[in-house]
Amino acid sequence: MNYPWLEEADKTAFFGDYGALAKNYQTQNYLVDTAGQDVIASVHIQADADPLDPVAETRWLSEVAQRSGELGGISVPNAIVAYADFTQDDIDAVLASHCQFDRVRGIRQILNYHEDDSFSYTSENFLDNPCWQESFSLLKKYRLSFDLQIYYQQMEQAAQLADKHPETQIILNHTGMPVEHDSQGIEGWRKGMARLAQCPNVVVKISGLGMCIPDWTIDRIRPFVMDTIDRFGVERCMFASNFPVDSLFGTYESLYNAYHTITSGFSVSQKSKLFCDNAARYYQL
Repeated sequence: MNYPWLEEADKTAFFGDYGALAKNYQTQNYLVDTAGQDVIASVHIQADADPLDPVAETRWLSEVAQRSGELGGISVPNAIVAYADFTQDDIDAVLASHCQFDRVRGIRQILNYHEDDSFSYTSENFLDNPCWQESFSLLKKYRLSFDLQIYYQQMEQAAQLADKHPETQIILNHTGMPVEHDSQGIEGWRKGMARLAQCPNVVVKISGLGMCIPDWTIDRIRPFVMDTIDRFGVERCMFASNFPVDSLFGTYESLYNAYHTITSGFSVSQKSKLFCDNAARYYQL
């Protein structure tokens, strides 16, 4: 697969140098990383492959999953969240093409926009774009969910979008991307998360905390994990890894052991929902 962002000469982002990611990361690498945890299924979230052929990654992943299943053990991945650009005229055809593959469950187009260009993933705030908003309504037609990746400054707009499309399942990525850690940033994130939690069709993946807090420790990420669960409730939260990106900041085992430590006082039923059942439910595994 062709991933332009891994081929650029300048491999730096707001979290630092990501040059170490510019190598193949395939099924066998994932299975090695996860060997210390009882992984029974996985979801692949689009990784910004070549936007000129948005279905190529889905086609490739479907072939990978079929081959891995034939080798025995778990099939990797079990579900796919694909890429589509909602500003393109052919969006309906792109969604239809994705849906020809039975592992596709949803779509992600990264929306992170920030007044500081070093934080922005996009050239504009697509939530302000009428064309983008109109195309979003096609998700209902194809019964697809949407993985939402934004900053707290965009959360009110995202909540309005969720309110407008109550039939579409929205899955907030990376704990709401808490990348600004001053008092204004933390308070803005908390208020934004509370607003999104008011939308019944929004759930959240607690993930990406290494990317957002590169020098993370259990004590540093604990407030973000607990605040998120407090706002959304156990029924609407799930733990995720953001691997291989978060491999820059720690091992898969250290990440999941941190989750286990933070939730050590939770009931067996609550842990089952956070670590397994909710992902199976919202991604239809």
